[in-house]
Amino acid sequence: MWHALDARQVDLVVEKTAYSAFFPGRSPLPGLLAERGINTVLITGTLTNVCCESSARDAATMGLRVLMVADANAARRDQDHNAALHTIYRSFGDVRTTDEMLGLIGRHPN
Repeated sequence: MWHALDARQVDLVVEKTAYSAFFPGRSPLPGLLAERGINTVLITGTLTNVCCESSARDAATMGLRVLMVADANAARRDQDHNAALHTIYRSFGDVRTTDEMLGLIGRHPN
């Protein structure tokens, strides 16, 4: 866990054993979200075109609303990052910036 991450006791911290955090049997995350009535996920991390895209696809298949945070994901090459974001936007969810996401949840810093 990154030392500067502000993880709190109420935050869910889970491990995954596959590219996707939502692949059946590879992470407790889907069940934990369902127990809490959570129907929307924000996807951030690395690599945009591998784990993040895999998680977004599986989350969408499970019926969750997917929001990919464009500037909070990273890939080795810009073209890979942008291609993955384009795929998510076309078929699996929405793509927004961090500022847009903060605005949507009412916590925009400005």
